Amino acid sequence: MSAVLKDGEIEILDESEASQIYNKGFFGKPRSGGSLKLELIEGLYLVESGRLEVEMGGKKVDANTLIRLGHKREGNFEIRYLVYRDMRKRGYVVKSGVGPLDFRVYPRGGGPPSATSKYWVIALSERMVFDLKGLIGLLDRAVAARKSLLAAVVDEEGDLTYYKVSRISPKGRTVERKTKSPAEALFFGDRVMILDPGEARRIHESEFFGRLIGRRLQLSLIETAFLMKRGDLRVVNGRTGRMISQTTFLKEAIKAQADFRMRFKVYEDLKRRGIVVKTGFKYGSHFRAYKGDPGSHHAKYLVHSFPANYKGMWPEVSRAVRLAHGVKKDILFGRVGREIDYVRLYRIRP
Repeated sequence: MSAVLKDGEIEILDESEASQIYNKGFFGKPRSGGSLKLELIEGLYLVESGRLEVEMGGKKVDANTLIRLGHKREGNFEIRYLVYRDMRKRGYVVKSGVGPLDFRVYPRGGGPPSATSKYWVIALSERMVFDLKGLIGLLDRAVAARKSLLAAVVDEEGDLTYYKVSRISPKGRTVERKTKSPAEALFFGDRVMILDPGEARRIHESEFFGRLIGRRLQLSLIETAFLMKRGDLRVVNGRTGRMISQTTFLKEAIKAQADFRMRFKVYEDLKRRGIVVKTGFKYGSHFRAYKGDPGSHHAKYLVHSFPANYKGMWPEVSRAVRLAHGVKKDILFGRVGREIDYVRLYRIRP
């Protein structure tokens, strides 16, 4: 079928041909008079798939020329086209969205105006910045519109990875059990230990704090700060035998771990939700989160804490998601602002 390219727009003038193209995939936007206006990205796909020939000034325009034109008009054209092409190959009807949203994707077999879109898709290069705040803002818009948000990330070889982005409100079954009297623990610089066997067992069994090593209990700095704040633990300097205040302990914890305050806010929030929280070091994250007893349950989530305006790189996100999936867990990104937002990125095949 034939179309003309003028001022960066592609138009099928023949009414019969325009109708066929539109009805077999909902390409373009019908115009009064029966013609069909195509976006450049749609025209390129139809040319590449052998369904359309485009002319400009009486001369044939090939796919390579359309790609170069697209690149001149928008810097992210090639990335967007690879995502558009892949979604179309998967049988979806794809229409452009309003920035920063790239595409609205309709369920297989449906299209406008009778059907509503299923996915909102953002097309990204692996070298683009991972903007957590911006992603959450777009996610909130998608949720309000009752759409699923997909981040389609294109690597340097043109391969695509799709991440479904969603909010999670983690909840556990652990009930807070304050002890009748504070236990005594020794502080050894970057770790804390309860030596008394009875107190070690009592603190551990209350909400699965720490790790029993023989008859002693090893506590993390975050667990220690939490128990001190709750009044269940008093801490003594392991060398001098002097009592350490909460303020002094917090200063020492920050010396040992620069982002301690941020991690602690996420830890406190998870505890408030009834989650059992353990270190996630062996999995490359801040925390492992259990809904119940770690001795009889696997961790449901790996949780990583981020500041409110965090920006990073997509390869870091890819590693975190891949590792979590490899151990059959979900990765949650805990964004620390006025409240803690938990965002899950899950790799899917749409």
